[in-house]
Amino acid sequence: MSEKSILLVEDNHQDEMLTLRALRRAHVANCIDVVRDGQQALDYLFKAGEFAGRAGPDLPAVVLLDIGLPRLSGLEVLERLRADERTRLLPVVILTSSDEKRDCLESYKNGANSFVRKPVDFVDFAETVARLGLYWLVTNEAPPDR
Repeated sequence: MSEKSILLVEDNHQDEMLTLRALRRAHVANCIDVVRDGQQALDYLFKAGEFAGRAGPDLPAVVLLDIGLPRLSGLEVLERLRADERTRLLPVVILTSSDEKRDCLESYKNGANSFVRKPVDFVDFAETVARLGLYWLVTNEAPPDR
């Protein structure tokens, strides 16, 4: 069985660094790959474009997906993931600073497994990200044959 990994889809460099730091502080040693826009996320997950020759497991254990992304929004990425048989069951957590009820509702309508608002305070942010990482990598049981 290959090591479980995380795909972080985040266009904000500061939020990316805070997320990676929080996961490392929580002793998450798993591979964490980062892409910075919606199209890169799809290319990574479907091994297309610049990621056509990507080695490693086909899919990560979980995708931490921001909503406000360049090229394709997080909601558009989520829609495409749920429409494809290969990624229909892939766990996707919307990790966003949006406090719009519409974004939360659309995330769940499009098949998000969870909607998490990024706390503004670093300590709260770090704790939230650490709990997410540990839950999806250690506690959660993925569907069989994934």
